Amino acid sequence: MARATWNGAVLAESEDIEVVEGNVYFPRAALVDACFEPSDHTSVCGWKGTATYWHVVVDGARNENAAWTYAEPKPAAKHIAGRVAFWKGVRVER
Repeated sequence: MARATWNGAVLAESEDIEVVEGNVYFPRAALVDACFEPSDHTSVCGWKGTATYWHVVVDGARNENAAWTYAEPKPAAKHIAGRVAFWKGVRVER
């Protein structure tokens, strides 16, 4: 079981994870929707494609662009399509 937490709240929890470059990718369905707000931020990885981001929001505190996903990754990263990973102080335990 893997769990992502921030500011005392569980953001995601699942046994169905993928680990890529040290980042744990959770299924989108494992996220607690109330803790996320969409972001306009994107970034590009040469082998994964374009990532889109969410802000993590817990008890009024906002962690900008702390979660990302590759909705339509390049073929080499197809196994993480639609999965979500975290950074910026979000704690992921396995």
